Amino acid sequence: MISREPTLERLAVARQVLLEPFGLDEAKLANALRVIGEHRIDDADLYFQYTRSEGWSLEEGIVKSGSFGIDQGVGVRAVAGEKTAFAYSDDISEAALLDAARTVRTIAASGTSRSVKVGGAPKIAGSRVLYAPMDPIATLDSTQKVALLERVEKLARARDPRVVQVMAGLAGEYDVVLVARADGTVAADVRPLVRLSLTVIAEQNGRREMGSGGGGGRFGLGYFRDDVIAGYVDQAVNAALTNLESRPAPAGEMTVVLGPGWPGILLHEAIGHGLEGDFNRKGSSAFSGKIGKRVAAKGVTVLDDGTLPDRRGSLNVDDEGNPSQRNVLIEDGILKGYIQDSMNARLMKVKPTGNGRRESYAHVPMPRMTNTYMLGGDKSRDEIVASMKKGLYATNFGGGQVDITSGKFVFSASEAFWVENGRIQYPVKGATIIGNGPDALTRVKMIGNDLQLDTGVGTCGKEGQSVPVGVGQPTLRIDGLTVGGTA
Repeated sequence: MISREPTLERLAVARQVLLEPFGLDEAKLANALRVIGEHRIDDADLYFQYTRSEGWSLEEGIVKSGSFGIDQGVGVRAVAGEKTAFAYSDDISEAALLDAARTVRTIAASGTSRSVKVGGAPKIAGSRVLYAPMDPIATLDSTQKVALLERVEKLARARDPRVVQVMAGLAGEYDVVLVARADGTVAADVRPLVRLSLTVIAEQNGRREMGSGGGGGRFGLGYFRDDVIAGYVDQAVNAALTNLESRPAPAGEMTVVLGPGWPGILLHEAIGHGLEGDFNRKGSSAFSGKIGKRVAAKGVTVLDDGTLPDRRGSLNVDDEGNPSQRNVLIEDGILKGYIQDSMNARLMKVKPTGNGRRESYAHVPMPRMTNTYMLGGDKSRDEIVASMKKGLYATNFGGGQVDITSGKFVFSASEAFWVENGRIQYPVKGATIIGNGPDALTRVKMIGNDLQLDTGVGTCGKEGQSVPVGVGQPTLRIDGLTVGGTA
């Protein structure tokens, strides 16, 4: 059997799914782009997408719900200066495509943008090979999917008699995209995505507490082997049992140690969003105008990396057809650059970083994170905890929010411990961590050697759009954060 180069293989799949059934080909896409280019524009693209998704949920040993959906369509965009005109249709046809093209070409006012050459020699965009172009939904049949969820529940209940309720969910998505750009570039991707989630409720002496676990990535459902499931179950049950013993959290300004892995969500929210190109171009980020300046303590290196194999936030190409990249944002405390899509990169006179992302064909792209994490240091976790006189050791987080302009953030710790004289004393509940992202970076005192990425559960929201992302960090000690508690 002769196989094609992976980039060509993905392009062939995209043509078969998104063009050929509707009587479309690259020549007709080029014609639609020429229609847009009849007025002065800086850029234009067509974004075709086919998504098949499936979800199952189990509670009390019963499959409570199942869902299956197919969505497909095309988004048509023209960009002139800072202005974007956008139209989309769930009707993939030449007529709908041309109608959308005529709609968006009205964006350009004379003299406000340059005349970009539309068409040119067709060329296939470069891309990466980070995950298999599979349909993950087809990797297990319905009976096997239900059996998988039942196995999760059985393991969780067997883990401890105090577990009184188990809720498990399984989701899969098969996503095919094709991007045609004004300059003749064509890019395609075939994106699998799966996630297994678990929530348990434990009860003791009339008190109930909750814990959660799970993970996933860009692979098939066969990834969820018994050892992987057991890890998720341990994570969820341990969190619930720990919280059964928790006491009210102390409040005040104190040293905070963040555990590795998912606590990187604080890094994502409090710092990552502030490094997105649109906020910095507009001057609304706390990091605006600080390229080349120290913004963090020595040893702090932060990356956004869309090139990690099989990770939830990774992409072979972004949603504008640019290959994903490993972008060093902060290096040893010095700000090196921002996360860019094509439009903001052009306006800031830098290159795109492979971070143009959109929720679907019905949304415009914008600069978004992929997998954002901090590199490790040279201290052990035990050494960092032992260095604390008094403070909070937070190992897991729930929700949070950040103000991009000021950098201020508030996060709730879903699993945390009170530490005195270098020893963990007891678990606490109700702790919220309050601070300022740029300021917190300068307060990093110790960096662990235990970098971990999250298990594959993150979804990031921005301006009403949600995209899958990854986060990670080593154990970190940050001095002088404010903890809001219940004690």
